Amino acid sequence: MKVIAYVLPTYPMPSQTFIRREIAAMEERGWTVRRFAMRRFGRELAEAADRAEEGRTEYVLEAGAPALGWAAVSEALTRPRRMARGLAAAVRMGRRSGKGLFRHLVYLVEACHLRRRLARGRVDHVHVHFGTNAATVAMLCRLLGGPPYSVTIHGPEEFDAPGPLALGEKVRHAAFVAAISHFTRSQLLRWTAAGDWPRIHVVRCGLDEVFLGAPGVPAPDRPRLVSVGRLAEQKGQLLLIEAAARLRERVPDFELVLVGDGSLRDELEATIARLGLGDRVRITGFLDNRAVRRELEAARALVLPSFAEGLPVVIMESLALGRPVIATYIAGVPELVEPGKSGWLVPAGAVEPLVEAMAEALTADPRELDAMGRAGAARASAQHDAAAEAAKLAALLAGPDADLHARHGQPARPEASLQGAAAGRFFR
Repeated sequence: MKVIAYVLPTYPMPSQTFIRREIAAMEERGWTVRRFAMRRFGRELAEAADRAEEGRTEYVLEAGAPALGWAAVSEALTRPRRMARGLAAAVRMGRRSGKGLFRHLVYLVEACHLRRRLARGRVDHVHVHFGTNAATVAMLCRLLGGPPYSVTIHGPEEFDAPGPLALGEKVRHAAFVAAISHFTRSQLLRWTAAGDWPRIHVVRCGLDEVFLGAPGVPAPDRPRLVSVGRLAEQKGQLLLIEAAARLRERVPDFELVLVGDGSLRDELEATIARLGLGDRVRITGFLDNRAVRRELEAARALVLPSFAEGLPVVIMESLALGRPVIATYIAGVPELVEPGKSGWLVPAGAVEPLVEAMAEALTADPRELDAMGRAGAARASAQHDAAAEAAKLAALLAGPDADLHARHGQPARPEASLQGAAAGRFFR
């Protein structure tokens, strides 16, 4: 098996550098990778590598309504039984989802088009990131007779609506599932049948040698912090601005830089102005990887006060660059950030502990910060090497379950999972 298709909701995006790294690592291992996405990002891509990826990606919705409709008609005429199976699944998922039946019928049409494109490209396996719409299309494509699929689950979106997203059903039909952390795996265990558990593996998001091999830059004397991420409610930036207003009493000359953009930007800028923080806090908008790296290296620490996460890649990047992290006790974050060793962990939604951690980072001896940075870099290297994680993914793709389903052209069955669990065949 040497041809794999990555199927994604939107690709590439500034927040998805980890997918680009994973694809590159798979290609280095000898796989031919075809890229499919439902739609484009829709904004200018700051990173040259992302623009190159955009040119390599086929966008399903850009095929147009006539081509998509003809694919569905052709599937119905030539594969009526499989089409009936896919239609039944689409109707079932649509009725219990918040998006409605029509949206899932559209997913079925997209799956018809995708199956034909995959067959034409002789694709052996489909891998999906995120358990949302692209995973629905991949599952329906499989029911139509397409290749086996696997999916990497990140959270928190999948765990906000596991029922409407039919998360358990997607896992049941998948050849295997990758979870980006032990926490993510634990949440999948909540919503899947016990017989499917052995096929849920931890495969972490990876960093390449640009970060892992980076020479350490000493922590600056300047009292500066940086926060990197999409400007959205769940990232906690409004709380961060409130903390910054209180921080001014302890460290009057601090600087806070918010790197990113999003729906919350206007409200954040208004709050910054209302609290009189215009000379202390600034928002940069989206930056490319090099600029993000410069911002991280110019700061004493990364601060990320999120309310909900999977495991943010920027935490891995910050630690790899030798910068401690201030983050919240949520999701997979404690699997990477060690309090007192590589950063600070504070309760999500709590302002005063956040202020305290920020003040400590801004007033600490730079040598102490450098020691924390070295500890964090070692942990990031041990857990998030893109080549090592791609090797785990490749081993799963080459495993007996994936080959079996590829040969027989059948979706994974719960009873097969139970037999595999009993035999221990899915464990690595």
